[in-house]
Amino acid sequence: MGKKLLQSRLVDTSQQLKRLQVDLQITEEQLASLTDEAEDARIRSLVSETPIADKEYREARKHAESMQRHLTDLKTEIAKIEDLQNQLLDQISASK
Repeated sequence: MGKKLLQSRLVDTSQQLKRLQVDLQITEEQLASLTDEAEDARIRSLVSETPIADKEYREARKHAESMQRHLTDLKTEIAKIEDLQNQLLDQISASK
């Protein structure tokens, strides 16, 4: 691959990595909020022992679990992009 093409791909991966890291930060904040909300709903469910409170807890827990899966996916994608970025850097330094 030509050096200019490698550099262009490196810039693209860098921009993609920055976007993913911002998404990761937002997702971590949302997960913390959803986890707190699910914990509050769990306590309300235990105290009130009503079907409605139990349903609210299950729904809150599902949202938190879904956000946790999204967070895991983002971390996996970031690791892939970082690996690609390292490969591109290796290729650029090898072409010098």
